[in-house]
Amino acid sequence: MTAADAPPIIFVHGTRFSAGQWSPQLAVLQKDFRVAAVDLPGHGARSAQPWSLNAATEIIASAVDSLDRGPALVVGHSLGGYASLEFARRCPERLRGLVLAGASASTCGPWATPYRWVAGLVPRIPADRLTRWNDRLLRRLYPPEVVDATIRSGYAFHTLPAAWGDVLGRFDADAMRHVAAPVLILNGEKDTVFRSGEMDFVHAHPHARVELIPRARHLANFDDPDAFTDAVRRFALQLPARS
Repeated sequence: MTAADAPPIIFVHGTRFSAGQWSPQLAVLQKDFRVAAVDLPGHGARSAQPWSLNAATEIIASAVDSLDRGPALVVGHSLGGYASLEFARRCPERLRGLVLAGASASTCGPWATPYRWVAGLVPRIPADRLTRWNDRLLRRLYPPEVVDATIRSGYAFHTLPAAWGDVLGRFDADAMRHVAAPVLILNGEKDTVFRSGEMDFVHAHPHARVELIPRARHLANFDDPDAFTDAVRRFALQLPARS
């Protein structure tokens, strides 16, 4: 693959975070690819925008168009992974490849019960207290260069109930049948909950594979930024040329 044919890459963040989640990846990949990271509705710079899955897919589509390089590789983490699956269904002509990170568990059935409970609990806790807890956790686990952009952008706790209310009950392995492009399921080895359906997801798609980041958890791109970035780079360069 030539540099001119390298796919643009769009990054879609996870629950409560923002585009800042991807600062370690953007810093490296922008040397060789056209890259962008979006804020989903209700998050980051779009904090005042009401959440909807429709709006999320439109934001991803606009980001693809803004790079003006044709169909993109879309990398979605957790909530952003499920939003990216919906984008893949609605906008197949804009998708060249899909990376699902921490988003290969069914959101249907009994699995969803504890997440409905969390979504109901979060509004009862003051946002400033949740912010302090999250700041302390991120600073204890990760170096500043990995998490500073995320901490500066703040957290979308107010959006969590609506976002997960929209996602829960909607996605399982059958969603993979609507993805026309190759798929990389990229999970942290220790992310036992969100990788619980990875084999069902991969078996539902003719051009999907699983890659695990050793010792990483749900925030695999924070746990091992280099390994995560390298996996995305390799997958991007292996994608078929544009027809």
